Amino acid sequence: MTNPLLLVMVLAAFTSVLNNSMVNVAIPAVSAHLHVSASASGWIVTAYSIVFATGVALYGRVSDSYSLRATFLAALVIFGIGSLACALAPTFGVLVAGRAVQAAGAAAIPSLAYGSVARLFPAGQRGAVFGTLSSAVGLGAAAGPLVAGIGVTAAGWRVLFYGTLAVIALLFAAAWRYLPDLNAERARSPHRFARLDLPGGLLLASGAAALLFGMTTANHSGLAAPQAWGALVAAVLLLTGFTIRIRRAAFPFVPPALFANTQFLSASGIALLSQGAFIGGGLFLTPLLLINQMGLTAFQTGLVIAPGAFSVALLSPTIGRLSDRFGPRAVLGTSLSILLAGLLFMSSFAVGAAPWRVAIALVIASTGYAGVTSPAANAASKALTAEIAGVGFGIYQLFFFLGSGTGAAVFGSVLALRQRQGTPALNPFYGQGTATAAFSDAYLVACIAVLVALMLLIGLGRARPVSMEKS
Repeated sequence: MTNPLLLVMVLAAFTSVLNNSMVNVAIPAVSAHLHVSASASGWIVTAYSIVFATGVALYGRVSDSYSLRATFLAALVIFGIGSLACALAPTFGVLVAGRAVQAAGAAAIPSLAYGSVARLFPAGQRGAVFGTLSSAVGLGAAAGPLVAGIGVTAAGWRVLFYGTLAVIALLFAAAWRYLPDLNAERARSPHRFARLDLPGGLLLASGAAALLFGMTTANHSGLAAPQAWGALVAAVLLLTGFTIRIRRAAFPFVPPALFANTQFLSASGIALLSQGAFIGGGLFLTPLLLINQMGLTAFQTGLVIAPGAFSVALLSPTIGRLSDRFGPRAVLGTSLSILLAGLLFMSSFAVGAAPWRVAIALVIASTGYAGVTSPAANAASKALTAEIAGVGFGIYQLFFFLGSGTGAAVFGSVLALRQRQGTPALNPFYGQGTATAAFSDAYLVACIAVLVALMLLIGLGRARPVSMEKS
């Protein structure tokens, strides 16, 4: 049963990432067709991101108390409804609403995929399986720009959502046939709804969404904007409420001991920081550098970025197996060092230079990033019993996702600040003049994030798995 399960989860992970990466590339065509400004078109991404952050932990907890198959099938239906709404959207508002519905379904995929691996595969095999999932994610990221370029050119942007809908239909049939009905006994328990701790889950989800919205708004409007600091204050209050709730609830959304587990916190922190540095730094800043500063077209930019994305897809399964053999900490130490080297090379020698140097820097950084995703997930799984694998990986994926969202906001703010100042680069090895010096500094900040991730390695391998203490 596990091999078909893995195929379903791999295809689901590929589809969710492909959907997002190709939509990002299609935004200019959507903006032109629906007559919206460049700034307003950002809601195509923002609406999806906020709802995704809200749902990713909730689905994990649901899968701990209810059937994995039923939860996954329901999420695919929601994902499909959102895709159809986007494909048929007559106005920009309907498109944004459709993207939010898409996210409400797609949020199930990462937590359910990784949680099911933690339940069904023994500890010595998880690294390889996590690597396969990471490979699907990398392949989706690499294929997205190419699929979008071909699809938009040949048939317009709506064809992208019709294509997603077709793949979702295939996924639904495969999931109906092959996904196991985990938690069947628990799903019939009279306490099944109470076990969800819906108030706790909503506090966590709302706090995460407020944090992401606040960081994104601060990037666009400045931290002094009322909607930015207001959202950040709300995030602090909501997350404080969540902390109080899980300490008092008879069936907490997640056991409080999980947030005291050094293994889980270190793995989640490494995921957050590396995701922020690579996605928020490498993949968010690089298109701005290549298109806005160096004058490349979107297609040329895709060619520069694609080799790095394919590196992630090709290397992830092998690195996952290495984390099973040598342990996550050893592989993570090497991989984070390579990621640091790639970002430092970008800051020092690639920014403002020929595009081939940028491609080399991205390949180096991508090689390191490929060695972080599956070993970090493998390390997090060691802190989770099967009983809380769903919610545990939901929260791990929340850290992972918030890394890319907050990373883009932080590095975008650094870029904007340094561009306003117009001073020479802080990196002493940078020698390309002041025109692109701000990009060099932004990549340098990404290097600092990786250095902090390296320090978190100290916390791996020192804690026992956590169970649902109050269940």
